[in-house]
Amino acid sequence: MPTPTRRPRRDALANREAILSAAAAVMRRDPDASIDAVASAAGLSRRSVYGHFASRDELLTELASRGAARIAEALADVGDDDPAVHVAKIGSALWTEVAHVKLVARMVVGGPLEHTVARGLEPIRASLRAAVSRGVERGVFRADADVQTVSRLIERQALDVLDEVVRQEADDAAARRLVIVMALGIAGLSWRDAAAVADAVGAEPRTSVRRGRP
Repeated sequence: MPTPTRRPRRDALANREAILSAAAAVMRRDPDASIDAVASAAGLSRRSVYGHFASRDELLTELASRGAARIAEALADVGDDDPAVHVAKIGSALWTEVAHVKLVARMVVGGPLEHTVARGLEPIRASLRAAVSRGVERGVFRADADVQTVSRLIERQALDVLDEVVRQEADDAAARRLVIVMALGIAGLSWRDAAAVADAVGAEPRTSVRRGRP
């Protein structure tokens, strides 16, 4: 008869969650923070942290994967028939999840965990590519580069802006607006049109915003 699997003790599960929460907070400020810094923030010993995660890379993998999953879940229903509004809503939702984005962004654009995290974010990328494709077809977005290239440029621009506004601890409304305006600028809108979309999405984030474009 097989030996029953022993369930983790409740305090062990609580400690694991405390470590992950502490790591998210510490690495949001300093992505290069050590295990010692995480342990101190969690109120645990270094040995306790290593009891749950064999290495710093393992801890980062779990944290980044959770962040990517959280972002993907938050953006699962984001969309709009208007491609500019669609892109704007993606930017707005990303800013809402900015507590996790800074670390995830670094993992997406480079480093050993790039492919692990990128898999979790692929639904968002697919949504962005669909919006860009519609925008090009309707003459709203630039057509001097292919959809994949424009989508990647928007993504990288958005992540750079997110990193900057987190570093500056910018006002929430101003930061959200800047993320959207810069993304739409890369897509091909003028800054005035991009700002108008950002303001409309900010004013009515849950409704479809129509503009005077095809």
